[in-house]
Amino acid sequence: MEEKLKYSFLRDLNDGQSIWTRNEKRTWFLTLLTGTCMLYSTRTTMPLLVPAVAAERKWSKTDSGTVLSSFFWGYTLTQVLGGYLSDKFGGQKVILLAAIGWSLITFWMPNIITSSTLFASYSIPFIVTVRIINGACQGVHFPSMISITSQNLSSCERASFFSILTSGSALGTLLTGIVGSFLLDYFGWPTAFRVIGFLGLSWTLFLRYYTMASDRSRIINISMPSRMYTKLGTPETVPWLRLFERSSFWACVLAHACEMNCFFVLLSWLPTYFHENFPHAKGWVVNMIPWLALPPVTFMGKLLTEHLLAKQWALTRIRKLVQSLCFLGQNCALFVMCRTQDFNMALTCMSIIIGLSGLHNNAVTVNPQDLAPSHSGSVFGLMNTVGAIPGFLGVYLAGHILELTQSWSAVFSTAAAINTFGWLIFTVFGSAETIV
Repeated sequence: MEEKLKYSFLRDLNDGQSIWTRNEKRTWFLTLLTGTCMLYSTRTTMPLLVPAVAAERKWSKTDSGTVLSSFFWGYTLTQVLGGYLSDKFGGQKVILLAAIGWSLITFWMPNIITSSTLFASYSIPFIVTVRIINGACQGVHFPSMISITSQNLSSCERASFFSILTSGSALGTLLTGIVGSFLLDYFGWPTAFRVIGFLGLSWTLFLRYYTMASDRSRIINISMPSRMYTKLGTPETVPWLRLFERSSFWACVLAHACEMNCFFVLLSWLPTYFHENFPHAKGWVVNMIPWLALPPVTFMGKLLTEHLLAKQWALTRIRKLVQSLCFLGQNCALFVMCRTQDFNMALTCMSIIIGLSGLHNNAVTVNPQDLAPSHSGSVFGLMNTVGAIPGFLGVYLAGHILELTQSWSAVFSTAAAINTFGWLIFTVFGSAETIV
C-alpha cells in the first residue's frame, strides 16, 4: 500500500477493543472536535451576519429566510452518500475534501454576495446556489465522523466519544458569536467571512499534514476482517430493508428530525430575533451566552448515561429518559419564550433550549451506533438527511411566518408542537437494541 501499513499478529481484537491507541484517540479527538468547531463556525457565520447583509442589500424577510434555509437543501443531498463513502473508503478522506470546499466558500462569500448584483433579478438564486453547494460539502461531516469512531473504537466507547465531539458545534457557534461579532462591529461583515473561512482552511492543513499523516504508521490486526475490511474498502451492503421494517429505526429518524427542526430554526434566526426584539443588546452577548450551555449539558448527559448504566438500567430506557428530558425541557422554555418580553428571561430560555440539545446528542444522535454499529455512517447519514429536511423547511417557514404575521410566538409554538410529536414517537417506539 502507498501508506506502507504495518501488520500485526500480536493479538485478536474484537468489538470490545479499540483499534486506536491512547495517543491516537487523543489526537483524533482533538482534531475532530476542532473540525466540528470550525464546521459550525462557518455554518453560523451567515445567520450572524444576515441582518447586516440584508440591510445593505435590501433583502426582505423571505429573501433572508430563503438564503438561510438553502444551506439545508444541499445538506440533505450528501448525508447518506457521505456515510457510505466513509464506511467504504475512510471518513478522514471524505471529511478533508469536504472541509476544503466549505472553508473556501466561506472565505469567498463576500465576493459571491458582491458579484451577485451583476445578475440583477437572479441575485438571490445565485447566492442560494452557492449556499446549496456549501451545505452539500458540510453534509458529509457527521456521517463521516460517526463512521470513523465506529471503525476505530470499542463498542463501549463509541457513544460517549461521539456525543462529546458533537459539543464542537457549540464551540464553533461561540467562536462565531465572539470573533464574528467583534469583526462585524469593527471591520464589517466581509472581514468576518474571510477570517472564519481562513481558520477553516488552517484546520484542513492540520488534518492532512499532522493527524492523517500519523496513520501511515498504523498497525493493523488482520485477524479482524469485519472491522478492518471496512477501512480497506470492502464493506458489506447496508441491509436497508431490514432497517426500514423496524419501528425503532423510524422512531430514531423522526425524533432526530423533530429536534433538528427546533435546533436549526434557532441556529438560523436567533441573531435576528434578538436584533429585532432587543436592539440595544450587545451582539456578542446574545450570540455567545446561549451556546455556552451546550458543552456542559452534553457532558452531563454523558455522565448521566454512564451513571444509569452502572446501576444496570437497560440502554433503551436510558436513551428514552435522556431524550425525554431534552424534548420536555425545550418545550417548557419555548412556552415561556412565546410570552416573555424581558431580555434576561429570553436569553435564559434560549440558553436552556440550546443547552438541552446536548442531551439529544447523548440519546437519539448516538442511536445509530446502537441500531447498526457496522453501518453507523450510512444509517446516521440517512437519519441526518431526514433531519435536515425540517432544517430548510422550518427555517424557510419561520421567515415566511415572520413576513406575514411579525409573530415570533407562532414560530416558537410550531417548534414546540413538532418537539411533542418527536417525543411521543421515540418514547413509544424507540429502542437501543441492535437491528443489524
